Amino acid sequence: MEEVMVNRRNLILGVGGTLALMGAGAAWRVTRVPQKALQPWAQAGVTELDPRLDAFRHAILAPNPHNMQPWQIRLMGDDQAEISCDLARRLPHTDPFDRQIVIGFGCFVELASIAASRRGLKIEVDAFPEGAGEERLDARPVARLRFVAEPGLAADPLAGFIRDRRSAKVPFDLARPVPPESLAALQTTSSDLIRFDYSRSHNETEALISMASTAFEREMRTPHTLRESIDVLRVGASEIDANPDGISLRGPFFEALSVLGPDKVRDASNDPQSAETTRQIDRYRQIFAQTPRFVWLTGLGNSRAHQLAAGRSYLRLNLLTTRLGLGLHPVSQALQEYPEMAPLFAEARRLCRVETGETLQMLARLGYAAPVAPTPRWPLEAKLIRA
Repeated sequence: MEEVMVNRRNLILGVGGTLALMGAGAAWRVTRVPQKALQPWAQAGVTELDPRLDAFRHAILAPNPHNMQPWQIRLMGDDQAEISCDLARRLPHTDPFDRQIVIGFGCFVELASIAASRRGLKIEVDAFPEGAGEERLDARPVARLRFVAEPGLAADPLAGFIRDRRSAKVPFDLARPVPPESLAALQTTSSDLIRFDYSRSHNETEALISMASTAFEREMRTPHTLRESIDVLRVGASEIDANPDGISLRGPFFEALSVLGPDKVRDASNDPQSAETTRQIDRYRQIFAQTPRFVWLTGLGNSRAHQLAAGRSYLRLNLLTTRLGLGLHPVSQALQEYPEMAPLFAEARRLCRVETGETLQMLARLGYAAPVAPTPRWPLEAKLIRA
């Protein structure tokens, strides 16, 4: 969800009157873009004396559900770190078992590992060293990391693409099919716990387009899951800079709306049956319709270890598509485990050839896309636990 669902006629009338009163200052305001919120993407290029901080400046750029950035980092001794979850940043409605949150941590760990390789360091990962809550995460650490010097270790070939990685939530170019050699290269993201696969025919892709579109509508039409997204909307550059997480709404239209107050935008968006919600659903149907291929990652189980491994594989998939010049857009709605989504959850498993005992961990659109902007991030310092 990239744009707010609002009664635009009423809001635009209100914005027009407000801008007339505010004059030139308002005209400047609607052209603003976030500043602080995007700085972490540039700061990842700064070499730190402590290689752990260097790795984590890259790791905080990891994709994660609703951009909640739930990681907390505690440095230990000279060569270790403990990663835990900020429990207030989970998504209990769309992710009731914290499966997607753990996948996000897998992305974080893999990015740290790739970045550390540039300094000749290998990261040894002790996942859930004190055990894992199977229903929900708790205060116990998600992982303990040890940074180990390994003479002769080459930098991971994907390291140079970290700051270029994006989630391409845009239409893809149907005139440019994904080459077979690119699909073959993506097979390398499989592991002992995770299997990569993709839609193999036009009919398979069309069926997945229909399923993904219906799942998106289901999430938008379900009051409690819509509310979860509305609660983390950040409207306009000022609010995005102050809270660089969640779902950011930027650009001249949203800067104009922010003059009225972000809370009014959120309130106007919280109606599953409104005409604006319908327009938002239609917009995403058009995006999904322009999908030449779907790819997915199937876990050979659904333990926390499988979920963490899925995140590590997905991160490599995202970097590899970046290197190949392809766009990747995660579409997780049908994979969510709340009751209203159950029929589509089953349909996604069938379409993606998931066997008994396996779990569909990630589903994404794949194709060629126009460049997209990076998403906001909290700076590393906000994620370090000093005590």
